[in-house]
Amino acid sequence: MLQSPCINICKMDAASGLCIGCWRTIDEITVWSRSDDAARSHILAAVARRRMENEPETGHPTKNSTDHD
Repeated sequence: MLQSPCINICKMDAASGLCIGCWRTIDEITVWSRSDDAARSHILAAVARRRMENEPETGHPTKNSTDHD
């Protein structure tokens, strides 16, 4: 079974409707434990797309790409 993308930073962003830790929707989080690998792969692909669309340089929802460490 594919592992959950959860990183234990569980907070839903009101504007996007996505978890700021794993980039999943509440519906995706809810169905994850009952999903087979095919459904999980679909969710993981959606998560990867969201990361790249929103933060192409960092892949992180809370770090602005213009911020410097």
